[in-house]
Amino acid sequence: MALDEQLTKSFYQNLPEKATKAKAFLKRPLTLTEKVLYTHLSPEETLKDFKRGQDYVAFAPDRVAMQDATAQMALLQLMNAGRREVAVPSTVHCDHLIQAFRSADADLSEALITNREVYDFLRTVSKKYGIGFWEPGAGIIHQVVLENYAFPGGLMIGTDSHTPNAGGLSMAAIGVGGADAVDVMAGMPWELKMPTLIGVRLTGSLSGWSSPKDVILKLAGILTVKGGTNAVIEYFGPGVASLSATGRATICNMGAEVGATTSVFPFDQRAAAYLNATGRKELADLAMAQLVHLTADPEVLANPEQYYDRLIDIDLSQLEPHVNGPYTPDAATPLSGLAAYIDKNNYPHVLEAGLIGSCTNSSYEDLSRAASVLEQAMKQGLPVKTPLIINPGSEQIRLTAERDGLLSVFEQAGATLIANACGPCIGQWKRVTENPDKPNAILTSFNRNFAKRNDGNPNTHAFVSSPDVVAAMSIAGSLRFNPLTDTLINKDGVPVKLEPPRGLEFPPQGYQAPEQGFLPPAPQPDLTVTIAPDSQRLQTLAAFKPWEGDDLSNLALLIKAKGKCTTDHISMAGPWLRFRGHLDNISDNLLMGAVNAFNDRTNAVLNPVSGEYSAVSAYARTLKTADIGSIVVAEENYGEGSSREHAAMEPRHLNVRAIIVKSFARIHETNLKKQGMLALTFADKADYDAIREDDCFSILGLKTFSPGQPLTLVIHHSDGSEQRCHLNHTYNQAQIEWFKAGSALNAMKPV
Repeated sequence: MALDEQLTKSFYQNLPEKATKAKAFLKRPLTLTEKVLYTHLSPEETLKDFKRGQDYVAFAPDRVAMQDATAQMALLQLMNAGRREVAVPSTVHCDHLIQAFRSADADLSEALITNREVYDFLRTVSKKYGIGFWEPGAGIIHQVVLENYAFPGGLMIGTDSHTPNAGGLSMAAIGVGGADAVDVMAGMPWELKMPTLIGVRLTGSLSGWSSPKDVILKLAGILTVKGGTNAVIEYFGPGVASLSATGRATICNMGAEVGATTSVFPFDQRAAAYLNATGRKELADLAMAQLVHLTADPEVLANPEQYYDRLIDIDLSQLEPHVNGPYTPDAATPLSGLAAYIDKNNYPHVLEAGLIGSCTNSSYEDLSRAASVLEQAMKQGLPVKTPLIINPGSEQIRLTAERDGLLSVFEQAGATLIANACGPCIGQWKRVTENPDKPNAILTSFNRNFAKRNDGNPNTHAFVSSPDVVAAMSIAGSLRFNPLTDTLINKDGVPVKLEPPRGLEFPPQGYQAPEQGFLPPAPQPDLTVTIAPDSQRLQTLAAFKPWEGDDLSNLALLIKAKGKCTTDHISMAGPWLRFRGHLDNISDNLLMGAVNAFNDRTNAVLNPVSGEYSAVSAYARTLKTADIGSIVVAEENYGEGSSREHAAMEPRHLNVRAIIVKSFARIHETNLKKQGMLALTFADKADYDAIREDDCFSILGLKTFSPGQPLTLVIHHSDGSEQRCHLNHTYNQAQIEWFKAGSALNAMKPV
C-alpha cells in the first residue's frame, strides 16, 4: 500500500462496527452516501436521523488535500491556529502555478524560477506541520490523489472544487475553502449541511464514440449549474460495471459544475482492479472484504425512488457524445445537433485549439483513446488541422505514456506536450493569437468554460467534450464535424471515416512510477517560517476585526452585479494566481469581472460622491479609507465555480460587510461565513430590482441575530425615500459566533 497504510488499515478495522451501529440506530436501508457520512460523524456529534438539506452536522474527515494556489492562504491561516502539527494526514500539490507557454520542460523550468518564493514557503510550512509535499511537475492534485490516496468509503476534503474526483474510487471527497481545511488540520470537527441525495441510475453500456465524460455532460444539461447544490450525486445500477475507475472519476470530477457537494460510485471489482494496477492490492483486498459497507443496500437499489430525493435515469447504450458550451458547462448539445446549434447562435466553428488533459480527463485510458483516433487519421493520410495541447495528469501517467509510445503519437500529430499541471484549464495559458479581438473557438476535455476562463480572452468560445471528440474535431478543424456520420477527405482526395476510439484501461506493462517528486510528512515543529515584509507574493495574515455589536448603517453599494457571477468574476485566476498568498495585492482584482447592472460594464462602478466611475477595488479602498462599509448585490448561484476563498477574503479585507443575492453556490456561501461576512439572500427575489446605483443601506436585526430569523435591509434612496425588505440566511449558532468573532479562525483561537 503506497502512502496511507496505517490510516486505511485502521479505517477498515473500525468500519463494520460504525456502519452496523448507524444502520441499527436509523432502522432503515442506507444509500452509499449515508453509509460514508454516518461512519464519519465527529466524536462530538450525537447520532440521530439528520434531516437532509436542513441539519448542520459535524464530521471527522480522514484527510485533507490542498493545491498550491489555495494552499497558500490555507497554510497562512494554519500558522495562526496554534498547532504544532496537522491532526490528520494532509498533502500539498504544486499544480496551479505552472503557466503553459512553450513546452513541458521549458514551462516547468520557468515556473521553478518565477514561483521559487511560494514553493519554498509551501515546502517549509509542510515540513513544519508534517504535511506531505508534491513537488511542481509531480502532477495534478486530483489525479495524484486518485493514484495514491483515495480509498473506498473514506471522507476527504480538499481546497479545490474538483476534489470529488476521488468519488471514482467510492470516496466522499468534498471541495472546501481553506478555512475548512484549517479546521480539520487543527483537529476541529468539520461542519456540513446534511446533503440531499440525487440518485443516477445507469443502465446499458457505453460503446463507439460515447465515453464517461458524456454521462456528466448530459447530466449537466439536465441539472443545470445549480441543480446539484447541497446535494450528493450517487450513481448506481447495472451500467456502473461498464465504467472504469478513471471514467467514474471523470464523472465525479465534473459534478462540481452542477454545484454538487460531491459525487460517488459504489465499490466493485472494476474499482478494485484500478487499486491493484496502481500498486494498492492490499487496499483492494481490505475494501473487497467490506463490500457490504461500500455499496447501497439492496433495498435501496430495488426501490431507489423511496431513498433518493431525486432520481435520474441514463441509458448508456443510448447515450450520444455531447459538446457543452460555450460560456457555461451546462449548455449541453448532443453531437448530432451541434452543427445546427453552432450555426443558429452564430458561434465560430473553426477550431483554433484542441486541448486534451486536465484533472478531468488525463488518465492513461483517456490518452490512449485520443491517441488511437489521431493514429488512425495519420495512417489514412488525414492531417491534424487544429493545434493540439496535451497535459498528462501526473508524472506517473506521463512516464507510462512515453514508454508505451502514446506521447510519440501526439508529437507526430503536431501536438505540444505541456507540464503535468492544470495549465489552460485554470487560465494558466500564455496563449498567442494573431487577432485576440476576433471571435474564436477552442475545444477542451476540461470541466469549466466560463468566459475568459482559459486564456483571459472574452472572444474565446470554449466548448467542453471528451478527449476522443477533441481529437476527432481537431483533425477536422471544425465544430461542425460529426465523427459518427461524417467523412473527411485525405491528402489523396479519398473520403475517410474515422473509426471509434480504442483505449486501454490500464497500461499492459503496468504503470511506471516516478523516482522523485514527493516529500513525505515529517513534522519539524521548531522550524521557522519566514515571510519577507516587502514580499509581493506572500503576506502574513492579520486577524479580521470582530463585529462591533450593533446593526450596520451607512453602508454603500459597491456593485450590483448582473447575470452570472462566478468566483472567476469575483477573484480572477490566470495572472492573478501569483498573488494568492498576498491578500492585499490580490484584492486589486476584486469583482473586476462582474457586470455592473447599471451600465453593463465590468470593473466600472459609480462613486456617488465624486460622480466618477472607477475599478471596483479602487472604490472599495476609497470607502475603507473613509471607514465606510459596503455591500455587494447579485443574482443567482453567486460564487459558482472554484473553491477559492480569496473570493470571500478579498471583500472582507476591503470592508465589504454583506453579500446579498438571490442564491449562493454552496462552497462560496460557506467561505463567506468562515471569514465573518454576512451571506444573505433576498426573501423576495424581486427586491433585487429595488436597488439603485446611489443608494445607501442599513442591516437591522443583528443584535438578535439567530438561526432561522430573517434580517432586515433598509434601502435609503437618494430622494429621501426608503424601502425595507427581508433577508434570509442559513446561519446556525456556531456560524453566528464566527460572525461575531470576526471569522471562524478568530472564534477557534483560545481566549
